[in-house]
Amino acid sequence: MHWTDRRQRYRTAIGGIACIHPGSVHDAISARIAEELGFEVGMFAGSIASFTVLGAPDLIVLTLTEFADQAYRINRAGTLPLMVDADHGYGNALNVMRTVQELETAGVAGLMIEDTHLPRAFGETRPTVISLEEGVGKMRAALAARQDSELVVIGRTSSPSINGLADGIKRLKAYQATGVDALFIAGGLTRQDLDAIAAEVTIPLMLGGVSGDLQDTDYLASRGVRIALQGHQPFSAAVKATYDTLKALRDGIKPSALPGIASSELMAKLTREGDYRSWTEKFLT
Repeated sequence: MHWTDRRQRYRTAIGGIACIHPGSVHDAISARIAEELGFEVGMFAGSIASFTVLGAPDLIVLTLTEFADQAYRINRAGTLPLMVDADHGYGNALNVMRTVQELETAGVAGLMIEDTHLPRAFGETRPTVISLEEGVGKMRAALAARQDSELVVIGRTSSPSINGLADGIKRLKAYQATGVDALFIAGGLTRQDLDAIAAEVTIPLMLGGVSGDLQDTDYLASRGVRIALQGHQPFSAAVKATYDTLKALRDGIKPSALPGIASSELMAKLTREGDYRSWTEKFLT
């Protein structure tokens, strides 16, 4: 499949003047729903991948292969530009290179590499970050491994909420200097924090789940924020719907009386039943 067009559209989205919310997706159907509803970008998080693939919490027990395979399933289902959280690149800088190769092949439009120390170390009671030098090395390795120049490489840090704003800005500026295309900041920020960061960096910014006075997209856009996550409620909603439906059936509710069931028309649209019917008539008759 050809991935460059969606990467170019992703670059257009983060190169504009607006701040957009991506649609949180976790599989082929959720990606088609997000595309159908007009989301410019899809987001596939490491935590959601762990939930979807393993039914496990976000403790870096998912492997790169499992993550890349699910990203590919999402990408082949449509044309929605997909950004992904590639965590720490599944190891050191050499592992980061392998991560970029696998995710580029899987069709992602943008990927984040973060500087959090992962997986959790023995005796660790709170998150920590790797050294600045190692973080820079990971960003440089990610860029060196990229083959399609349209693939967006995003440097990610949680340092403002772990080590403080000064260290966070220092890291963001150092990652920008490596040539990454954008910067993602995880963890809580205030407007004062974001103002200070925006004054120091010039490439597009991205934020994790925003709340409070950081939900104003006009303000975020004025500070160079082009992507602001809203969380991953669609997956949680899907879990609740599945749980409630199975419980109702177990409790004796008749299938015909179940609430919240997708119509046959919606299922046909999202599974592209019409395409398969056409292909069946064209190639099997």
